[in-house]
Amino acid sequence: MTAPEAATPGGLAADATTTGGATGVIAVAGEALVDLVPAPVGGYFEIAPGGSPANVALGLARLGVPARLLARISDDLLGRRIRAHLTHNGVQLDHAVAAKEQTSLAMVSLDESGSPAYDFRISGTADWQWTPAEVARALDAGSSGPVVALHSGSLALTTAPGDAVLRDLLMRASDTITISYDPNCRPMLMGNPVEVLRGVHEMLGAAHVVKVSSEDLRWLVPDMTPDQVVDDWLSRGPTLVAVTLGPDGVVAGTSTGLRARRPGVAVKVIDTVGAGDTFSAALLAGLYGHGLLGGGGPARLQTLDYSTLDELLHDAVLAAAIACSRRGADPPTRGDLRLSRLT
Repeated sequence: MTAPEAATPGGLAADATTTGGATGVIAVAGEALVDLVPAPVGGYFEIAPGGSPANVALGLARLGVPARLLARISDDLLGRRIRAHLTHNGVQLDHAVAAKEQTSLAMVSLDESGSPAYDFRISGTADWQWTPAEVARALDAGSSGPVVALHSGSLALTTAPGDAVLRDLLMRASDTITISYDPNCRPMLMGNPVEVLRGVHEMLGAAHVVKVSSEDLRWLVPDMTPDQVVDDWLSRGPTLVAVTLGPDGVVAGTSTGLRARRPGVAVKVIDTVGAGDTFSAALLAGLYGHGLLGGGGPARLQTLDYSTLDELLHDAVLAAAIACSRRGADPPTRGDLRLSRLT
């Protein structure tokens, strides 16, 4: 994993906010664990902070968007490393819980294309022990202003006992702020896809922005094409649905009738760890910069026009491609993204 660049104000958000964009903070709820990633040589593993929600918060902060992580982070050796990494990159941890349980582990293996498979050690660990009291003030305004959006997904919304607490938090916030959701399926831990899909459909009723990968869909709804999923999921409540297609880019649509497709960006793939999380972060950063988050849930999002949607998808695909050119979950900064636009 390359040395991280600390986040500074600006980025995609600043590009748009100079013409009247957003203020406030994006909250991200869920796991902050440690990935054990294969080293380039030697057959051993390197420690890398990870977890899908933590990766999204990291990606937002590196793009200059105020990002608050709602996570239960242990005070053990690995937990302290996670805190240091996120703090160095500008992620706000003032609403994170100091957990007594141990840090969760994910051992990562890579196939020839760089796609990861995960072997988790999560029984009784810190990430899943949420209580209602721990999230009671999670969305209060802070030094960066009010919370304008809340993102979550992956194991945090399917692993008991804390999944019910976080799902309730998203449901209750849906009427007042923008809810972003990524199922980010982990078949080894999530069980029966029919039951998981039932929970996904429930979340679609609360979410306004949804990102899902074609890999997830092959497990969840193998008989549906990405375009069919966009149409079906939009009919269940969201305002914006994006299906990432790996090297083939993304297809997306809105509840107002927009449909868009962006091709992939050719890069030398090191691995795809964190690529989907980087896409989500860049998409949310773009929406934030255009002032399309907050404001009573979907109201602002419904003003999204085609040219803006196309621009946001381009930047999100580009950001994910940059992440694929690096080892581990190492999303780009706003400077990385600007430079890549010029090349």
